[in-house]
Amino acid sequence: MTNHAKSIRREKLAFDDPEALQALCGSNNARLKLIERTAGAQVHLRGNEVTIEGDEAAVQTAKAAIEQLYDLALAGTPLSSDDVVRAVRLLQGEAAGQGGPAPIQHVFGDTIITPRAGRPIAPKGAQQKHYVDLVRGNDIVFATGPAGTGKTYLAVALAVRALLDKQVKRIILTRPAIEAGERLGFLPGTLEEKIDPYLRPLHDALHDMLDSDRLDRFMADGTIEIAPLAFMRGRTLSGSFIILDEAQNTTPEQMKMFLTRMGFESKVVVTGDITQTDLPRGQRSGLRDALELVDGIRGIGIVQFSDADVVRHPLVAALIRAYDKRDRSRFEAREARRGEQGSDEGGAAKPGDNEVDS
Repeated sequence: MTNHAKSIRREKLAFDDPEALQALCGSNNARLKLIERTAGAQVHLRGNEVTIEGDEAAVQTAKAAIEQLYDLALAGTPLSSDDVVRAVRLLQGEAAGQGGPAPIQHVFGDTIITPRAGRPIAPKGAQQKHYVDLVRGNDIVFATGPAGTGKTYLAVALAVRALLDKQVKRIILTRPAIEAGERLGFLPGTLEEKIDPYLRPLHDALHDMLDSDRLDRFMADGTIEIAPLAFMRGRTLSGSFIILDEAQNTTPEQMKMFLTRMGFESKVVVTGDITQTDLPRGQRSGLRDALELVDGIRGIGIVQFSDADVVRHPLVAALIRAYDKRDRSRFEAREARRGEQGSDEGGAAKPGDNEVDS
């Protein structure tokens, strides 16, 4: 009888620095347990030695993760449990979308900015690293994908870094106030009170990266400006790092207006999720329209995130997949009914499209 069971491999690793090893393992070896669970290999710690057992692929992944994360801990790079899980997945080729293991040190070691209090902000995965490199190397970058993939947060971090390094003179953050239909005059309160709910996520990101006194000073003198998209009309934005967030809620006319505001020595990042437009049914998204127009233009980068790149709680990625599956099922059911009826009942949209071509 042929034995088809996988052969068990064992690897033993010894580490010299007890503090770095403790930083890697975490309290009660919680991070080692995460590596064990994510890689699918058994991991045991005794003294300064780690033993790994399992099939060939699982052992190789766990070994590479432990060695590289130990090196990062040795260099003083703070590690969280989420970092550990993403590192293992990156090595497995899941987050990177590659067929084999990918090195993680170049990703986790690429610190964008270190706030005065808090952990360094750096890309957490191959796709985030690719995004950061695109922003550094292009004048305009479009980043699309679901919530929780770090599109806006990393863009703000890069903008703050560029401002502090005097690569730009100011930061401009904007997003369409679509829920208010850009008709802010009908809302109660001052202008700032009217627009604050729509711009609050951008404020929160800035507060993570700059101390309050400096941020207040930058806001007061116009070095950092946060405003609705409608306020960009008629301006030329030179020497600026400009971020358009929630761009799926722009119309093609608004997107054209925004992109043509760009002046010399400026950088533009456009972020959004084309599956989540809040525009009226039948209105084409300016983000989708722009992606079709700019594809192939030199100096413009495009990065597409997926649920595999979500850096929030692991359940967020599972929820995104569940919603996408539900939306696909509804779309297929609508298409089946249309086929049976033999008529076009207004033209059903694909999941998340909520628009027609113009």
